[in-house]
Amino acid sequence: MTTSNQLNPGMTISLDGKIYRVDSCVKVTVAKGNPFIKTKLKNLMSEEVIEKNFKLGAPVQDVFLIESELEYLYPEGKEYLFLDIGNLQQVLISSDIIGDKINYLKEGVEIKAMFYGESIFSVELPQFLELMVVRMDESGVQAHATSTVKLVVLETGAVIEVPLFVEIGDIVKVDTQTNEYIQRV
Repeated sequence: MTTSNQLNPGMTISLDGKIYRVDSCVKVTVAKGNPFIKTKLKNLMSEEVIEKNFKLGAPVQDVFLIESELEYLYPEGKEYLFLDIGNLQQVLISSDIIGDKINYLKEGVEIKAMFYGESIFSVELPQFLELMVVRMDESGVQAHATSTVKLVVLETGAVIEVPLFVEIGDIVKVDTQTNEYIQRV
């Protein structure tokens, strides 16, 4: 058990039955009243960020997550099957945890998964992936203030904006966190 005085950014804690990562924490001293610890916490399941104040010395349940490397195999019903590279066990992850990241999953893509006991709380894609353009989106060409782009559909189903010179069959490098085209490979 940890106290609120020992909280640091990056720590993982349990609060009201949910798992949070501490994004920031500051000791606040006020002229009248008691000092307290002000934190920003990120829910590892929903990605929601909340602010929470703790009294100095208040008990806090710290949690130790285990990070594993998983390789995507294929969808299985409403879940997705992965192979744990470390122990070669198959792992099913629900679509609730995968969320929009499914737009970048294809066979062989390796992700990081955070386990608490037997439960997976979050998954993280590699920041960059190289994917094939399989078709042009019917929406056509879009003009922006600084450039003209078109929408394409990648082999995983993701839709991104690319420059006009990108064609069907091209391999493009994509930033999975911002959904942006980086370059043609």
